Amino acid sequence: MSTNENLRRQLIDIGRRLYERGMIAATDGNLSARLPDGAILLTRSGVAKGRLTPDDLVIVDPNGNHISGGGKASSESAMHLFMYRTRPDIGACVHSHAPHATAFAVAGRPLPENILPEVVLFVGPIALTDYAPPGTPAVPQSTAPFAADHDAFLLRNHGLLTVGVTPEEAFHRHETVEHYARILLLAEKLGGMDPIPDNDFRRLTEMRRSLRNQSGSR
Repeated sequence: MSTNENLRRQLIDIGRRLYERGMIAATDGNLSARLPDGAILLTRSGVAKGRLTPDDLVIVDPNGNHISGGGKASSESAMHLFMYRTRPDIGACVHSHAPHATAFAVAGRPLPENILPEVVLFVGPIALTDYAPPGTPAVPQSTAPFAADHDAFLLRNHGLLTVGVTPEEAFHRHETVEHYARILLLAEKLGGMDPIPDNDFRRLTEMRRSLRNQSGSR
């Protein structure tokens, strides 16, 4: 199986998992992966991500020019392309309207980074962007202050974006952030949450940096 075909299958599988876990509805969200030649494999506009087929993916160059595939690239393609230009270390982006994470984005409330060790270790800080009209150049601009050193973004009044070296890593971060947001909402109902002690937060942060250095990520 070629790399291109393998990446297509991974994006199709991730779209299905997002739908099955209730993180997307109808034609919500968009997915992408960087191909070995630098081109970008991207879901096309107006398709249900839970029922993707190989024909629902298009290939564009790093400037967004159409290379192959039927239909038009996702309306959020500019956001994906900006991430790839800014982050040469990543190979995939996952965007959805995951309900619990998006609830924080709609409320304009950041997700704290010092509550769950798994989030500190595998996701890192989660940016809360300014509002930007979906499908406009303002969306990538809203991520610009954070793109270089964040792997997860709450897009205000919009949804969740995560990036990774591989599609699976981007999806795992996505799923982790959504699960985390749900835990925080439940903890609030129980009266609040206790942060990780400062010394262990620093230890976990250093572990994350070390793991990324070992994997060749930033």
